[in-house]
Amino acid sequence: MSTHAASAPVSLSAESSASGAGKALIIGIVGLALTGVGLFVSGAPGAVALSYLVGLTFWIAIAIGMLMWTLIHHIFDASWSVVLRRQFEHCIAVFPWLALLFAPLVIVSWTGTHDTIWSWMNLDGHVHGGHGTIGEDVLYVKKAAFLNLPMFTILTGASFLIWFWLSARLRKASFTQDVDGDLKWTYMNRKTAAFGIALTAVTLTLASIYWIKSLEYHWFSTMFGVWFFANCVRGALAIGVLIMLWLLARGDYKGILNTNHFHSIGQLIFAFTVFWAYVTFSQYFLIWNANVPEETFWYNLREIHADGTPSQWKYVGMVILFGHFVVPFLYLLSYKNKVTPSRIKFIVYWILATILIDLCYNILPVLKDSHGDPLPFLSLNLVWVLTTVVGVGGIFVWSYLRSFPKQKLIPIRDPRIGECLTHHE
Repeated sequence: MSTHAASAPVSLSAESSASGAGKALIIGIVGLALTGVGLFVSGAPGAVALSYLVGLTFWIAIAIGMLMWTLIHHIFDASWSVVLRRQFEHCIAVFPWLALLFAPLVIVSWTGTHDTIWSWMNLDGHVHGGHGTIGEDVLYVKKAAFLNLPMFTILTGASFLIWFWLSARLRKASFTQDVDGDLKWTYMNRKTAAFGIALTAVTLTLASIYWIKSLEYHWFSTMFGVWFFANCVRGALAIGVLIMLWLLARGDYKGILNTNHFHSIGQLIFAFTVFWAYVTFSQYFLIWNANVPEETFWYNLREIHADGTPSQWKYVGMVILFGHFVVPFLYLLSYKNKVTPSRIKFIVYWILATILIDLCYNILPVLKDSHGDPLPFLSLNLVWVLTTVVGVGGIFVWSYLRSFPKQKLIPIRDPRIGECLTHHE
């Protein structure tokens, strides 16, 4: 890897980016269409909807993570990450499209078939494993001021609007500075970061509770928003590495990236690997130690069948333990594994796959058979998860490639760009 650029680089042909964007859009549409086909061939539209929620949440989490990293960059006035920040700025243009893709779930919730996704939206529905209706369930009644359809719709819409607004402010200031070089845009983004971090933290917590945690509305957890945040930022860093490697292979980042950039981002991935483990262990340990039925049932469903035999989800939990923590932790202890392109590429793909499995673990067990046991992980539902990941991923890449050729490859007039290009040299 080379040291630094002698002059401001020009990105490779816009035609290649436009061609790539077109291909990504086609892949996205095909992937989403295949998920739509699942509604007709699976015989279980609720299961397909939940699989769609998994795949869509995966990409929303990554976009939120990129927004958060951009805000963190500005609040700390970081230098090393300036060139990576520009790629995140392109990626966070995707929020309007993610909101559009989430809209069908909200629409379904208002059409009378909403109980196929979030059971608490149907007050006349039967309490699973209990007696009476959800509207009479004391645990729902205590949460009814928060768990109701109008509030769900308002806060979901508000979350997307806040993410889009923050992204638009950050992008406008950064791109305008490329033209006039005025330092006021740096100060504007720093101010945006000051309140944007708090807004993003609150909204990602609300989103994770509404979309994921409330699927089992009896459950209590004070760590859930932080768990989701950990997946957001790790997923964003992983995609950031893949973008850096892609631009380096194309030649765009020749003379821009050096070994220390990869080392720095590898250190952050390592740090949030430990952070994820701390949060997840704390949640499990506190629930195990308290031994309160309203909390322990969530893990019981993911470990044993009603007859006491181990379930398939127990082994998925072990995959998450080793895949999310043990393997990345040991792998990223090595300096070479952080800075060698082929080696760091392997671990970020590994992390992205494990994040997806983690989301499956948190969402799909809400689908239960007649005995009250969650449907197995290895089922047709996993197909719809993968088609959605491909479909939404195609839209994500298309949105990125639409923005990519319209702006400078790097923030050429950012006051920290010189330090970034000579990072740790």
